[in-house]
Amino acid sequence: MKYRPHMSQPARSPSPDTPETSTPGARRAAAQRLKMRRELSAAAMELFATKGYEATTVDEIAAAAGVARRTFFRHFRSKEEAIFPDHDDTLVRAEAVLDAAPAHENPLDTVCRGIKEVMRMYAASPAVSVARYRLTREVPTLREAEIASVARYERLFTRYLLGHFDEGAHREGDDDPLLAEVAASAVVTAHNHVLRRWLRAGAEGDVETQLDHAFEIVRETFGTGIGAGRTASGESAPAAVSREGEVLVAVARTDAPLDEVMKTIERALKKR
Repeated sequence: MKYRPHMSQPARSPSPDTPETSTPGARRAAAQRLKMRRELSAAAMELFATKGYEATTVDEIAAAAGVARRTFFRHFRSKEEAIFPDHDDTLVRAEAVLDAAPAHENPLDTVCRGIKEVMRMYAASPAVSVARYRLTREVPTLREAEIASVARYERLFTRYLLGHFDEGAHREGDDDPLLAEVAASAVVTAHNHVLRRWLRAGAEGDVETQLDHAFEIVRETFGTGIGAGRTASGESAPAAVSREGEVLVAVARTDAPLDEVMKTIERALKKR
């Protein structure tokens, strides 16, 4: 897969959550908005932990936060959304990383940097993140809301990789769109694997170093296809994972250690 150099992005309406385009008043409003969302989230998490998710009402969450019911619905559409107060702002920051990427940077590296904004969001409040993780494991509805949030990042990164194809190198039967989607999914999966392992350990350890190690594995797996893989004649460079027309399927538990997952893939590759 060969990518064209980074191009300037089309002009967009300024977002009040984007520091470089907002006025001081807009920044204050955004900070107040995030503060209220976090207060509502803290009230919701405490009630979910003490009363249980099903028994807790929106009215009780609003009352615990000292606001009216209508204020709650200005910030969240439902009570399950209330335990994820930072995702909207983090998505804006991740997109800003993509938009500001230097021209020389491999797009896959840019995506890895972008998703680090998500990890930093969790690492900024370890105790809250651990409590949220435990709640999502216990309540299926909250788990579904978390999955929906993850899907937003995956769509953002897939669009970014697709947007950096070298259109002149495109040829009939090209698997670039497939590779872009799989690569974006791999980055998100590596991030989520490290994040879950860190949260299960009580948020102990250097999570950013663990994440960098996981990204190195992703780069080694997709590196010959992302940002480089064509010869001057337009033919595909040798693939690191599979030959044309072949599909590799490897099965591993979602809670397996990362090194075990990679060994499973390596064993499958040796059997081809």
